[in-house]
Amino acid sequence: MKDTKHISRSRAQESSAAIEKMYITMRHLFNRGFYKPMGVSGDSLRESLLALRPEIYGNIGEEKVELNGLLYVIERLPIGIEQCRFINLTSDEGYSKSHFQAIVPPKRRRNCYRIDEEQMNVEITRGRSDIYDILTHLTFIFIESHKIKDRVLLDDGGEVSRDWMKLEQAVMQPKKLPLVEKEKAISHVANILGRTFEEVLDIYDAFGSENAPDRFLHVIYWLGKLAIEEVIENNKRTITFSPVLRERLGHHIHGEIWATNIKEVLKANNLLKRPIHVISANMHSVMNSIFATPLLKTKFKDKSDFFIYEELSKSGAKEIRSHVEELALKNGMISLPDTSGTNIDVQIFDTAKIDWVKTGFPKAALDEAKPVIIVMDYAFGEQAYETIDELLKPFKKETLLEVRSVSIMGKAGILEGGKGDIMIPTAHINEGTADNYYFENELTGKMFEGNDIAVFEGAMVTVLGTSLQNRDLLKFFHESTWGVIGLEMEGSYYQKAIQSASKIRKSVPHDIKVRYAYYASDNPLETGSTLASGGLGTTGVKPTYLITIKILEQIFNIK
Repeated sequence: MKDTKHISRSRAQESSAAIEKMYITMRHLFNRGFYKPMGVSGDSLRESLLALRPEIYGNIGEEKVELNGLLYVIERLPIGIEQCRFINLTSDEGYSKSHFQAIVPPKRRRNCYRIDEEQMNVEITRGRSDIYDILTHLTFIFIESHKIKDRVLLDDGGEVSRDWMKLEQAVMQPKKLPLVEKEKAISHVANILGRTFEEVLDIYDAFGSENAPDRFLHVIYWLGKLAIEEVIENNKRTITFSPVLRERLGHHIHGEIWATNIKEVLKANNLLKRPIHVISANMHSVMNSIFATPLLKTKFKDKSDFFIYEELSKSGAKEIRSHVEELALKNGMISLPDTSGTNIDVQIFDTAKIDWVKTGFPKAALDEAKPVIIVMDYAFGEQAYETIDELLKPFKKETLLEVRSVSIMGKAGILEGGKGDIMIPTAHINEGTADNYYFENELTGKMFEGNDIAVFEGAMVTVLGTSLQNRDLLKFFHESTWGVIGLEMEGSYYQKAIQSASKIRKSVPHDIKVRYAYYASDNPLETGSTLASGGLGTTGVKPTYLITIKILEQIFNIK
C-alpha cells in the first residue's frame, strides 16, 4: 500500500487563500448589510488579516501596537472616525446639500460626514475597491484597539492601569500640551503601546496637524476607550452599508455621469469628431510639460526642465502653478473639475489652439485633424474599468469616438529596485483570478535609458488592495515563472475595458494604441521601504515627467 504523501501549503499559498477568503467575506458582509467587526460576524475578516500579516501593517500579529501601519491607515480615514461606534458606508446620497461639513482624509479622496458623536458616514463612489480598502483599514485599527485594551484593562470589572488614567487626563486638556506635559503623556502612552519613548516621539508629530498637534494621543485614547466599552458594556462597534449603496454598486452610475459630462463638453466645443488620445495621469504633469518651461525659463535661468518641474511640485508653489494654468486655459485647455462623484477631475487639450513654438514641444508634427487630449486623474482599483468602459462607449449610442490611444501613467510598488525607478509592463495579471492581459506596449524600456533612473520591463500584477500584500506572496510572483516586476491596482481593469471596446464592441478603432508606465512609490519586499514608510517627496518628480514627456512625444509624432 502506498504511503499517503503529506502535502503542506507554502506561505505564499496560505497568503493567497487568506486574500481570497477576505474578499469573499467582504462581499458576503456587504450583501448582508451590516456586521460587527469585533464580534462573531467579523471573525473571518480578522482571522484572514492576521493570517496574511500584510507588510504595510507591520507588527499586526504581535502584542505591541503597530505605529507606521496605524499612521498609514489614519491618513486614509476621516478625522474623528476613531471616536465613532457606528460607521455607515453610503453612496452619494445628497449629504453635500446639507449642513454637514465634508471631511476628506488627507491621503484618500472620499467625502465623509460626521452625523453625530457616535456615527461617521463614508461616501463610496469609486466602486468595490473603495469598500475593500476601507474595510481592511478599519479591521486593522480595530485589531490594534483591542491590543491597547488588553494592555490597560486590569480585570473584568473595568479597572484600568495608571498609564491609562494619565493618558485620559492629557487627552481631556483643551489646549495644546506644553512640552513637559506632552513628554509625560508620551511616556505613559509608550507603556500602553509596548513601544519605546523614542519610537513614539519619532512618529508623534506625523499624526498631528496645526489644529490638533496632539492628535496621536487622541487616536490612541479613543481606539482604546471604544475597545474597553465593547468588552465591559458590550457596546459593539458596527459597520453598515446603506440600502442605496447596495442597490447602486457595480452599475457604473458615477462612471456614466462622468463620461457623459466629458462627451457633452467635447460636443459643445466641436471636438467629438477629432482624433482623441486619453491619458490617465495627475492634473499637472501634462499641462506643465507643454506650457511650464518656456513660461518659467526666465525666472529659473540656467536651470534644467526637471528643476522647474520640482519647483512646481513644491507645496509653496501655488502662485507659479496658477500662472501655468492661466496660460494653458488661454491656449486650448478646458478644465473639468469632477461633479459626478468619481473624484476624477479632467482636462481637455485642443491641440489646434496651441502655439507649439511657445511650448516644451516646438517640434510637434501633428496631422491635419489636430488631436484632442483628454487627461483624467487617477482612478482607484476597479473604478478604472468603470470609467474607461463608459468613456469609450459611443456618445448617445450613435456617435463613435475616434480614440487613437490610451496611455496610463501611475504609481506602483516595485519588486526589484527602489523608490523612483520606472516599470514598463508587458502584461497585467489579475491577482486572485490569474486572468491575464497581454498587450503591445508602445513604450519600451530603451526609451528611458540614459536618465539616471533604473528601468524594469516585465509583467505586473494588479492587486485587489495595496494594503493586503505580504512578502511571501510577492516573492512568489517575482521569483516564479510569472516574473512579476511590480504591483499596482488598476492596470488589468483599464486593459479589460480597452480590449472589450476595441476588439469586441468595436466602439473605438481596432488598432487603438496603449501605453503603460509606472514609477515606483515603494518596494514592499524591502524592510522599511513599504508605503507605510512615507511618501516619495521630490523623488517622484523626475520619473513622473519623464514618462509624461515620452507619452506626449509619441502623440505629437516627435521622433
